[in-house]
Amino acid sequence: MSQLSSEDEAELQSLLKQLLRSINDRISGAPSTECAEEILLHLEETDKNFHNYEFVKYLRQYVETSLGTVVEEETKNLTRGDGQHAIGSGHDTLIHAVTRRTRDSSEYQQMMQTLKNSMIMVVESLINKFEEDQMRKEEMHREKQHSQSNSQYTDNCSDSDSSFNQSYAFIRQEQLQALAEKLDSSRPKEVRWEALQALCCAPPSDVLSCESWSSLRRNLCAALTDPDLSDNVLQFFAKSFSSSPLNVTREIYTSLAKSVESSFLSHKLSFPTGSAAVDINRPEISRLLKQIRLMNDFQKEVTTFWIRHPEKYMEEVIESTFSLLSFHHEHGSASSGSEKSLEPIHLLALLDIKATWFKKWMHGYYSRTVVLRLLERKYKSLIIAALQQCVHYSESRERLTNETTDPGSAEQQNSGSAQRSVYTGKELEYALFVHSLCVLGKVLIYTNGRKLFPIKVRKRKDPVSLTDLVVILINILYQHPKPPHGDPSHTDSLSPSGLAMEVLWMLCERTECATECLYQTPVIETLLAPVLALLSGQQAKLKSPAATLTLIADVLARVANTDRGLALFLYEKNVVGAHGERTFAAHVIVQFALRLLEKELSSQSESDVSHALCGAFIFVCRQIYNTCEGLQVLRPYGLHKAVAAAWKKTSSLSERVPTPVPGATAVTSTQELQSMLIWEETLLDSLLNFAATPKGLLLLQQTGAINECVSYMFSRFTKKLQVSRCEKFGYGVMVTQVAATAPGAVALHSSGFIRAVVVELWSVLECGSEDVRVVRPKPTPMEPIDRSCLKVSIYHVCPVANEIAIQNRLLSVLCCNLDSFLLLESQFNISSMLLQSQRENVTEPDASEGEFIIDSLSVERNHVLVRVSVVGGPSERKLPPRALQEREDPYPWPMFSSHPLPHCYTLDPSKIHQDSQDSEISAFLASSKDSKNEESWMEMCRRQYCKVMTSKPNRLTGKVLADLLEKVVAHLSNSATECFFSPAQYKAEEKTAKSAALSSVEQLGIGTCFRYGSYLKLLKEDAANELTLLMKHVKIFLSTQRVKTSSQLITQQDGYPGHDWLASTVFLIMAGDVDRSLSLLLNLSSLLTSAFIWPARIHASVHVPLEVAVSGIPPVYWCTAHYVEMLLKAEVPLVHSAFRMSGFTPSQMCLHWLTQCFWNYLDWTEICHYVSTCVLMGPDYQVYTCVAVFKHLQPDILQRTQTQELQVFLKEEPIRGFEVSNYLEFMEGLERSYRNIVLTDMKTISNPVE
Repeated sequence: MSQLSSEDEAELQSLLKQLLRSINDRISGAPSTECAEEILLHLEETDKNFHNYEFVKYLRQYVETSLGTVVEEETKNLTRGDGQHAIGSGHDTLIHAVTRRTRDSSEYQQMMQTLKNSMIMVVESLINKFEEDQMRKEEMHREKQHSQSNSQYTDNCSDSDSSFNQSYAFIRQEQLQALAEKLDSSRPKEVRWEALQALCCAPPSDVLSCESWSSLRRNLCAALTDPDLSDNVLQFFAKSFSSSPLNVTREIYTSLAKSVESSFLSHKLSFPTGSAAVDINRPEISRLLKQIRLMNDFQKEVTTFWIRHPEKYMEEVIESTFSLLSFHHEHGSASSGSEKSLEPIHLLALLDIKATWFKKWMHGYYSRTVVLRLLERKYKSLIIAALQQCVHYSESRERLTNETTDPGSAEQQNSGSAQRSVYTGKELEYALFVHSLCVLGKVLIYTNGRKLFPIKVRKRKDPVSLTDLVVILINILYQHPKPPHGDPSHTDSLSPSGLAMEVLWMLCERTECATECLYQTPVIETLLAPVLALLSGQQAKLKSPAATLTLIADVLARVANTDRGLALFLYEKNVVGAHGERTFAAHVIVQFALRLLEKELSSQSESDVSHALCGAFIFVCRQIYNTCEGLQVLRPYGLHKAVAAAWKKTSSLSERVPTPVPGATAVTSTQELQSMLIWEETLLDSLLNFAATPKGLLLLQQTGAINECVSYMFSRFTKKLQVSRCEKFGYGVMVTQVAATAPGAVALHSSGFIRAVVVELWSVLECGSEDVRVVRPKPTPMEPIDRSCLKVSIYHVCPVANEIAIQNRLLSVLCCNLDSFLLLESQFNISSMLLQSQRENVTEPDASEGEFIIDSLSVERNHVLVRVSVVGGPSERKLPPRALQEREDPYPWPMFSSHPLPHCYTLDPSKIHQDSQDSEISAFLASSKDSKNEESWMEMCRRQYCKVMTSKPNRLTGKVLADLLEKVVAHLSNSATECFFSPAQYKAEEKTAKSAALSSVEQLGIGTCFRYGSYLKLLKEDAANELTLLMKHVKIFLSTQRVKTSSQLITQQDGYPGHDWLASTVFLIMAGDVDRSLSLLLNLSSLLTSAFIWPARIHASVHVPLEVAVSGIPPVYWCTAHYVEMLLKAEVPLVHSAFRMSGFTPSQMCLHWLTQCFWNYLDWTEICHYVSTCVLMGPDYQVYTCVAVFKHLQPDILQRTQTQELQVFLKEEPIRGFEVSNYLEFMEGLERSYRNIVLTDMKTISNPVE
């Protein structure tokens, strides 16, 4: 290809011309030719559309045609040698080598020479045509000038983009000097106009960099005041703004601002107040409007680049703006009565009513700092004026509340209308109010902005504080009528209510803002004033009560969704009740929600508005009751019952809506049905959110709607809908809470939720990440093997191994719960199955000396076998790792295929002190036998216990602990004040007990306990029979304490479903003495503590209401775990947040630990200390112990949350390093702070849902 054809050259010329037009603004804005060349050289780096230009596409095609064969040849030559695929760094080496050889080829040299020659010809042709076109334009311009010398000058728009379609010619310094002289105000207007025309055709970069720029700028600013020249000047300024650096454009901007200020000063414009109109097409107003419009365009664009320039340039722009906008405060004065001064800020408000320019200036820290500094030191009058405008608007609306006119009509006339030129005085004032409110809203959200308050304004005795301003906004909200379209939740962006809500939303979203502005007593009082009025039977002073109350509810919900706002509602008496007493906001809100619900229940005709209002206030309550502390306050009101009753009624009504028939009634019936379905979903959603806390889940279960709620949750989950506008972490927490209970698990199963999760999990395991669609397939020679083929090959080799590994891993997690393991063992004999698999996994299956094959399956099986065969805490057993290690012996742990296990998996137990001679506790028990003052003895005992626990905790084991527990439990059970349940009436008959039958789970549990007790050297060889006898006695006794039920829940049908780990623990503490163990357990059963530390004792108990007894939800969940979550939020907030983000809950883990009495999680000594602490110090110490454990685990919890391993970590790992004695002081602190709440609620176990 020696030369391009004439057709190719013509195409190339057209494409080049098209390219130059596309990048015209970049080239024309360059201050010099060298800069223009630099822009072209780096166009690919700076222009995202570079590869879309037709000229670039043409060149790429030309290169491929010329060099394609050469590249292919060189690639073959370089890869022929070793046959290796070029991947990774080798790939890069190949590319560089091919590129180098191609550039050295003769074809490349010929292509470049041809292209260079062709481009020279094309460019020369373009230059010649440009010069011809320019001469022709000048000739036509002279003719036009001659014919129009005495006519009106054409009006050019001042839009910033109006100059981009023109061609520029280079201009000499001498010409610019001459133009500057012609623009002098002493010259005739025609001469100045001609000079301006020439100036507009010149490149702005040449003009702005010339020596005459200073005089040019002065003359241009002077021309701005001339009606016939102003538009041409603005046209030049617009081009300069779009193509010049800030050091030049800021001079133009400041000059323009001063010119506008001078014009306002000289014209002294005004506008009529009230309904009289002002025409902005009046020449003097129109000219100023165009100038301010150009300034506003620059204000909004300058933020994108001023950070690249010195701060002083930005400060000049900001200060000149503030100077102009504060003009009326320094120089202007309002005219009397019927007229007001028209000021720059009025026109700016018309052009940019929501103050977009100010929002952009406040967005970045770089500019915001300067803005706030200038407002504080020099231009605070701007903020004063904005605040004055809001105060004036609020007060004027208050005076008009009794009029029939619509206070917000000014803005509603404007919405959606075409461009207008006539505005009433009210509309101008309203536009200024909107602009002022938007400015104030931005100022309020920053600390230094809030420091500008309080502010003194006219006609107000006291300065306006931040709280006062928020109250003003709320009052504006109250004065606005019902929003358009009949939708109370809709707020027009320019309506007073919409504007006020925008500011309130912004404040709610920022903690510091909300604390300073919203979380104040006057604000809460103002928000709840209409609610209190309606509760007391008065009329709320609102234009549209339903719509306004719905907006109030929205603000209240956002406040309640924050910790500080919730505390404000729950714990501060910040509102005055109907009888003049101060009360809590939460009580007012729930009372109003109940009042609305009661009206719904008794009403014969229901409306969408009442549904929306009622739903809005229930939503506020929802932000309160979906927290543990909030539910504690709202529970006495029985909101769950009221919502459930409303849902049941609505559900029955929706079923009775007649089928639509042809005619007019069809639409009505359909709308009625749709309305009812929406309301039904709202109520169901509100009920579902009770499941966010353990106690709330019990309340939900008691309503009988748990199945419907879980099905509703599943439907939203499958659609990937968020919980609500206030919830950030999805349904994870709620699903976990529900799944932790028997009725919740049944509801999840019946809804299809569990099936969907299992299918999704299995699809992920089956498919994996390899099934992700490849968006950009790689060329075949560069990819050694297709990823999907690789995956298929792997599964062909070991599909069964994969599935078994997953099963073993899941089995390991399941067996962490001792009751789950015992159930699986009783049903499937899993230990034998695993041992058999290990026996078969040897090098020579038929020979007895075969060695174990060490692979991922055998390693995982070995781990599971040790986990289920050895009981003990972190210092009592050693679990083998799951992975091979990088060393000479990758798996030094011995495998086994039969019992007993190798000794390396059990560690030496801590010494248990059986000698009580030197024990302070023993001495105390011996010396205080004859004490008659029961309370003082117990107090002394507790003090002695705490003293020993903090000084010599290891001494509090063995016989000492047994004696202590026996004496304390006997003492408490004989105390009328401490005996909570009726004393046990059980006569232990060995013959009867021996005839009782134990379930397979209980029998396996006895074996597990016997092995643990033998390891601890607490039991004798025949202790298994003694433990069996104890379990039978306990089973007979507890069966007399249970209600008869026909529940469908499996856990409620045949006694306690798991093993009695507390009874086993007591048996070990008593060193295998059946009589002492049974006596202690019988005495313990009369104490409140037994309801929490002894799950088998309270299971389906007659001591709780029947509906709670058959619910399948134990007190250790709905009470203990509930308060653990509540205290974690207050005392260990990082752990609470970690659980929240992970979707897992502390309550599920508490249920797991406490049900099996911390077996396998704590060492024996700590298990004993947990039991003794709860018995001696009180049942609420069970809560404090769990909080202490979570506090101890905080570093691990935070780390595992980040790696998304929290649930597996907490279930599989023991609690290392935790000692009850180390946290006893911490727990005593929790007792002082929370006993009044926790213990009081524990005592309501006999009636927990009332």
